[in-house]
Amino acid sequence: MIKVAINGYGTIGKRVADAVDAQDDMEVIGVTKTGPNFGCQLAVKKQYPLYCTSDEEEKINLFSEQGYICHGGITKLLELADIVVDCSPGKMGKMNLEKYKGAGIKHIFQGGEKHELTGLSYTSCANHKAALNANGARVVSCNTTGLSRTLVPLHDNCEGISVECTMIRRAADPGDSQRGPINAIKPVLKVPSHHGIDVMTVKPEIKINSLAVAVPTTLMHVHSLVVELPPNHGLTTESVIKLWKEQPRVIVMNGTENRIPTTAEVMELSRDIGRKWGDLHEIFVWEEAVSLKGNKLYYFQAVHQESDVIPENIDCIRALMGTNSDWKNSVSITDEAISRYNGI
Repeated sequence: MIKVAINGYGTIGKRVADAVDAQDDMEVIGVTKTGPNFGCQLAVKKQYPLYCTSDEEEKINLFSEQGYICHGGITKLLELADIVVDCSPGKMGKMNLEKYKGAGIKHIFQGGEKHELTGLSYTSCANHKAALNANGARVVSCNTTGLSRTLVPLHDNCEGISVECTMIRRAADPGDSQRGPINAIKPVLKVPSHHGIDVMTVKPEIKINSLAVAVPTTLMHVHSLVVELPPNHGLTTESVIKLWKEQPRVIVMNGTENRIPTTAEVMELSRDIGRKWGDLHEIFVWEEAVSLKGNKLYYFQAVHQESDVIPENIDCIRALMGTNSDWKNSVSITDEAISRYNGI
């Protein structure tokens, strides 16, 4: 049984914790919070041992003052775990990495950190075997994960693809009142954006450029993609759709026929099928917008930014621990366990 610590029990951390708890080959050994708040109630309800992100006694004692049992600081938690999934806010990675190295523990960071932090970025479909028995990795961002889910199968089917994409990003998560814009469209003025570059950290053979804008919505990201396929690729619009439908964690659906023309209906779909928090781990592709004209493939896809990386973290745990070398088998185990856990 793999003992997993979750450092940062927030938007991503609480989801990763439940995904770990759902598996038969791993367990949550503890979760951390910076201080007592409503998130502690959820951890207590789930019976996850609660720890403080700090080792300072003063901060640890704040939990008991609010009625929570805190088992100690981060150092104590790391002593008990085989691997830590770092779900702390972005840009804290360098400081936390020193703690993990000091504890001699395997570690997984999220996409808010840079590739250089670990030197190994990860998505289940792109480079699972490269992460086997590694000491640390970074699960790439929600957008990069989404791009990988549809682009990697294309690359594997016909090598030599070239991609231009625009990321239409949500402004903030639903629970984040600190970010925007509220009444504007905000272009990312660093060109190209990091998303395409990040794809190449997991699949260097894919040549990709990306632009990004933030729009006033909290629901999902949307990607607009144009993929240049190599000559004599042998694909058709229908065969591309069939290819994606055969992939794990990809949903291809006719939005017009099913009355799912926008991200609002996609999110309603996730709630209707009983997903906790309304999460959609899969990438949603609008089938009728997939169009192959000569060597150019056009399509749109939607990405649920709070959840598509969650199952990837579970597969990454198995890779780093060296317990499953077959990415598709790990994906199947992960997804089936989460579905059972949520009673779906």
